[in-house]
Amino acid sequence: MKTTKALTASVLNAAKPKDKPYKLADLDRLYVLVSVAGSKTWCWNFRLDGKDSTYVIGKFPDVGIAAARAARADAEKLVQQGINPTTHKKQQVEQVKIEQATTFGGIAQEWIESNAPDELDPNPKQPGKWSKYYASQVRSFMGRYVINAPLGARPIKSVTSADIFQLVQSVGTRKSGAQGDERKAKGAPSVAVLLKQWSSAVFALAIATQRAETNPAEGFKVSLAVKKPKVKSNKALGENELRDVLAAVKSYSVKKPGQSYAGQRDTCIAIELLLLTAVRTVELRKAQWPEFDFMNALWTIPGERMKMGLPHVVPLSVQAIALLQELRTINPPAKDGKGWLFPNRRRGSADCMSATTINRALGNMGFNGDRLFRAHGARGTASTTLHGQDYDPLIVDSALAHKQKGVAGIYNQGKYLKQRRAMMQAYADHLDGLKVDATGAALPEGAAA
Repeated sequence: MKTTKALTASVLNAAKPKDKPYKLADLDRLYVLVSVAGSKTWCWNFRLDGKDSTYVIGKFPDVGIAAARAARADAEKLVQQGINPTTHKKQQVEQVKIEQATTFGGIAQEWIESNAPDELDPNPKQPGKWSKYYASQVRSFMGRYVINAPLGARPIKSVTSADIFQLVQSVGTRKSGAQGDERKAKGAPSVAVLLKQWSSAVFALAIATQRAETNPAEGFKVSLAVKKPKVKSNKALGENELRDVLAAVKSYSVKKPGQSYAGQRDTCIAIELLLLTAVRTVELRKAQWPEFDFMNALWTIPGERMKMGLPHVVPLSVQAIALLQELRTINPPAKDGKGWLFPNRRRGSADCMSATTINRALGNMGFNGDRLFRAHGARGTASTTLHGQDYDPLIVDSALAHKQKGVAGIYNQGKYLKQRRAMMQAYADHLDGLKVDATGAALPEGAAA
């Protein structure tokens, strides 16, 4: 079908359906097929390997006249090379689908799953796998900033160094539109550094599996995107500083004149329990009622929540037991005896207290800047105080669940339990002796704060 008369938009727009499909011819065997329903489809007839075939380009007006003619010209070049344009088009569509499915977020999820521990495996330290805590951290931040963010929906091959730079910089400063569901205005440089590190690992996986050719996360130094602040150590508190903390904790949950709110009592109990037990914050936040043996005044922390992956038995002082009993009236266990000691106030009993709650409360009490004190500092304070009181370092390290030298990092909890119980009770009495009442007078030992 040859013609020297080209189709125009007015002719195509005026074309009406008929009882049978019909063709409107354009140049070089290109034509529009008008269906009985009125649709108009660009087609091109060609001959390849001795067979007549039709190449469907697309529908008018989605595909305009100029675009249809350009597509026909490209198809003709393929035919001249012995390639069927219809087959070629299908292959391109499939390739696009593969690339769309191979997104930055999709490969990030694959990378996480390949490194995360098996939740059904009771072994807290699974060979070649992350710890459960680290896996949770990676899932949280990569989920927020990559997997569930617009950047994660993009084909990984389309992600550039500029994209990763913007991601790192925006999270580190939160001044240029950080991605993800943000609740804070202040930058998170430590998280930003981790995102660059993790993104680099995701691209390394993509390169190894031939889904990417370059690693844009390695295209710049992290210091160009964000400056990581100097780490402020969780210093051990001296006696006067401890007095200030204990006094502030005591008054934090008491509503003061002119204030519309007071701090939560269970948050205050959490801070006091950190001081009395010297456990890590995550070990306390995720504590559940079945872990506590009130008859024997013992708390057994499961190995999966411990840094060294071993169960840890904590002897409870009289003061700690009193606080736990008070806490049971505030956050009582469920009927089956289970439940968090510190349920999340926003998400309910489905989750435990947020990782930021205790430090936020300490900040509200005024322990910022030069008076900086954070939850983890309770361990350093206990360690410094107990070592200073000439307790056996093995007993102190056992109380802190530190890996000990000389015994291959395994300590016999039963061997030191009696000594640790006496030591932690003496330490609790020492803390009581530092508490002051509203007039500044020291409270008698064992008195409730």
